[in-house]
Amino acid sequence: MDFIHDLYHYLSQGGLVMIPLILCSLTMWTLILDRMFYFYAIEHRDIELHRLTAVLREERVPVNRNGLTTHLVRYFLKHRTGDPFVDKRILDECAMSMGPRLTRFLAVIAVLAAVSPLFGLLGTVTGMITTFDVITLFGTGNARAMAGGISEALVTTQSGLMVSIPGLFMSVLLFRRSARAKAHLKEAVMMLKRSLQ
Repeated sequence: MDFIHDLYHYLSQGGLVMIPLILCSLTMWTLILDRMFYFYAIEHRDIELHRLTAVLREERVPVNRNGLTTHLVRYFLKHRTGDPFVDKRILDECAMSMGPRLTRFLAVIAVLAAVSPLFGLLGTVTGMITTFDVITLFGTGNARAMAGGISEALVTTQSGLMVSIPGLFMSVLLFRRSARAKAHLKEAVMMLKRSLQ
């Protein structure tokens, strides 16, 4: 209960700027968790590349698999024609349709991580304006009145950086995982194309 009270006191010191900052943080972490679970699912429940030709020969995809390569093989087995030229185009088409899924939400996560310190900066500006308003009315003798504006400026800056730094780190991590998944998909397509010749 004390933690909730302390958290509420901390957030209320930041003023109205904390509302978009909190929304930004919640949205960003929801998308990050969604992408983490997605990449985990496509990487850990997939057909190994060295088994691709055997699966294609058997024309049967293992039931307990549900990854990137598995989806590619299922799609190919369902739509293949027997003509190597057309089948290669079918593989390319499937790989192209899967590409956007691998980069989904990544740009939004990067933008939310980049915009968070700007909300913090906005809070800094509004806090300093409040401080100067107090100085105009009471002069520099009333430290307690000035503390509210300074507190708002510092809390929003700190909160913006606390949202942004881990967000940028996770954004880079997710972009790397996306690039790795794309390379894996490209390798699977090349192996399947070679098996058609």
